[in-house]
Amino acid sequence: MTSKESNSPSMTNQTSSTNYTRLFGWLMLATMFAWLTSNYLTNSHGWPRLSALFSADTSWQVLVQYAIYIVPMALAFLYVNNSNASLRVDANRVTALNAYLVRTAFFAVLLVGIADSVISFLRVEGMLDLYFDVETIKSLGRPQERGEFVHMPLIAAAFVIAAFTRSLCFPWLALLIVAAELGIVLSRFIFSYEQAFMGDLVRFWYAALFLFASAYTLLQEGHVRVDVFYAGMTKKNKGAVNAIGALLLGMTLCWTILILGLGSKQSIIYAPLANVEVSQSGFGLYTKYLMAGFLAVFAITMLIQFVAQLFEAVADYRSESGDREIESGAAH
Repeated sequence: MTSKESNSPSMTNQTSSTNYTRLFGWLMLATMFAWLTSNYLTNSHGWPRLSALFSADTSWQVLVQYAIYIVPMALAFLYVNNSNASLRVDANRVTALNAYLVRTAFFAVLLVGIADSVISFLRVEGMLDLYFDVETIKSLGRPQERGEFVHMPLIAAAFVIAAFTRSLCFPWLALLIVAAELGIVLSRFIFSYEQAFMGDLVRFWYAALFLFASAYTLLQEGHVRVDVFYAGMTKKNKGAVNAIGALLLGMTLCWTILILGLGSKQSIIYAPLANVEVSQSGFGLYTKYLMAGFLAVFAITMLIQFVAQLFEAVADYRSESGDREIESGAAH
């Protein structure tokens, strides 16, 4: 290819359009990160909202809130401006980030589910005094303290474990659900023994499997598609449909969940998390508040994956090479 051909107007326009798409996607991720951080500081620590800047409030907290948005967005601009990565390369990078978050969520529910089940079993059988002192036993009976001293350290450990593994572990989580349900059947009909925490564990893991696997299912095009015209379209037209769907339907849905669920202290996701809400089923698991948080994890991971899908869809529309192969049996 000659220098004249490589600098043709069509090539320049295509490169500019690619960078605009990449910039939009990375700005979307930067905005989500900034909004979640700012919203946490506002709702949990009483910081003023960013809108206070427009009311002549120049306190350091407002300025920090302002920086929380500016810094990630500036990094997105710098990355796109200084990187010549293709849309497919960026899509792979976004997907890799999402895979890490999903792995973290998997190990978190695995560790928390097992630990909370053991604590609940010992508590309902009156065996905690064999291993803990009186004050610790009282603490384990308080939702806030069990969440702070048991659940949170295990979730932190999940972030570390997820950095050293590459499997998304969904088959293992499905197997654990079957094993937990089988345990209920055997204990009920053979030993006439059943406790509330046993059913709570099945629901805890099943909700995690359903919501955490959604982003991976989107990656593998495994969600049910009402297909009337799509199957007969060319790859270019399919890319256009997927791009429009990611923008107008997918990202809009995810932001709706995040804003309605975490926008204020009374929101349907934030309130249970902040209050460490638990079920009223006696000696059940203290994980109901985490199940409310599953909706936030679902929205976050789906939004990230919709950004990756947007990159892939635009690349398909432009007939760029290097398209990803869907795993056999994953698509429906």
